[in-house]
Amino acid sequence: MKSNQGVQWWKEAVIYQVYPRSFQDSNGDGIGDLPGLISRLDYLKSLGVDVLWLCPFYSSPNDDNGYDISDYYGIMAEFGTMEDFERLLAGVKERKMKMIIDLVVNHSSDEHAWFQESRDPDSPKRDWYTWKKPKPDGSPPNDWKSIFAGSAWEWDDRSESYFLHLFSKKQPDLNWENAELREAVYTMMRWWLDKGVDGFRMDVVPFFSKDLDYPDYPEGFDGDVLSYYANGPKVHEYLQEMNREVMQRYDCFTVGEGPGVGMQEALLYVGESRNELDMVFHFGHMTLDRVPDDFLGFREWSVKEMKDIFIAWDEALAGKGWNSIFLGNHDFPRIVSRFGNDGTYHKPSAKCLATLLMTLRGTPYVYQGDEIGMTNTAFEGIHEYRDLNTLNFYEEWKAEGKDVTAFVQAQLKTSRDHARTPIQWSTEPQAGFTTGEPWLRLAHNWEQINVATQEQDPESILNYYRKAIAYRKRHKGLVYGDMEVLHRQHTQAFVFLRKWKGKQWLVALNLSDSEASITLPDQLSLATASLHNYADAPALGTALSLRPWEAVVFE
Repeated sequence: MKSNQGVQWWKEAVIYQVYPRSFQDSNGDGIGDLPGLISRLDYLKSLGVDVLWLCPFYSSPNDDNGYDISDYYGIMAEFGTMEDFERLLAGVKERKMKMIIDLVVNHSSDEHAWFQESRDPDSPKRDWYTWKKPKPDGSPPNDWKSIFAGSAWEWDDRSESYFLHLFSKKQPDLNWENAELREAVYTMMRWWLDKGVDGFRMDVVPFFSKDLDYPDYPEGFDGDVLSYYANGPKVHEYLQEMNREVMQRYDCFTVGEGPGVGMQEALLYVGESRNELDMVFHFGHMTLDRVPDDFLGFREWSVKEMKDIFIAWDEALAGKGWNSIFLGNHDFPRIVSRFGNDGTYHKPSAKCLATLLMTLRGTPYVYQGDEIGMTNTAFEGIHEYRDLNTLNFYEEWKAEGKDVTAFVQAQLKTSRDHARTPIQWSTEPQAGFTTGEPWLRLAHNWEQINVATQEQDPESILNYYRKAIAYRKRHKGLVYGDMEVLHRQHTQAFVFLRKWKGKQWLVALNLSDSEASITLPDQLSLATASLHNYADAPALGTALSLRPWEAVVFE
């Protein structure tokens, strides 16, 4: 029987997220595909990662780059065939790695056969989606907004009803109240697990259950729709049922995307006695630089704020559940541009963030391209963006007569497309990603930042990631050990001890552009700087001086 307690392979793993469309093209059409990914498996093995998380590859019309699925048993034609998927999975297994896949079941594509059947009011699948009659004046059933702009309700002439879509109007929400729908999802999950995948990353899990009264937003609503839609009344009932019907039967791993999930709520999802999920992604640190419900709103944030979030989550889950450690993914700008310094201190800050990922308690996730320090992109206008979120809000902005110049300028910091530019493999044309025209433009600095160049440099960001990953693997104390934070109030440095079986490690990170000084307890008996991101390590004494973005681990 599956358990999430004690020693587990997924706790010790380093997980690498693959966004296939931007990873490697094999046929010159400018779109990354499964054969391209297969050709790069040796590279991924060389990084030392254990698990690949494959973003959606299913059949899809690609309204939202695969997160709108039209057949859960099919492969997107642009990516390849089921035979290609099976070769990929076999190649992963041959290299003693594992693979989890994205599970997108809050919604499907409107081109899915389920939805097409559901449009008929007399169909047995009518209640597999949420249909509501209009208000007497013809307006939508309530005032809910889509996360991708506009109303969350779309009129369907055939049904003479509105259907609910918390995301794009091409992504109708599945109705988890329907037991037949839930069983169809569980059957599909078992099918993929029987095929050999090792688990699932579950998209927007907290949204599965809805408030069936469908009330209007409360008076004075602050606009935080993610929190408003999250953690519906039956979400834990559904996940426990899923666990009984699917996960308990396999040695698999599950991580749920958790928008709107706070620390106490997280324990309901991942608590060791809850029988729901193994981990959730929380987003406290991922909104540090944003003003809630303001698409252009930025705020200054501090190192201490970021530290406080990591510390609070570690303390909340310690001994009760397991944490996910990540700084970026396909939905956020590049980590070195957000949390580091992509200019003067590009290399040391990228390495410092890698050290943070590999030394906190929890399972670390590396998003593709972060291991070479890929940065945000100098997009030259709205015509260069492909992200549905950016384009929808741009049209809404324009229709409302707002300042579109300011909007486009803001996208240079916020657009999801920064994380989706093709991987920069080499200095060859199109960065070695494709022989054709890439589906999304390359980052402006691909000739300076690429895998081939960094392979030749022992001090590169890429080779440091390899060292940091290998270091974590050698020291189980960085996985299972206790964590004791020093200097919580320090405004630049994040300093903590990891302790396990009588051994301890001191992790000192300067998350700033200027030197940082810290004092250390006299009783620390740590002799060796065994991981450090500058060529030479600082001397350890009762005082420690850290250069800008310096990271060092003493043991």
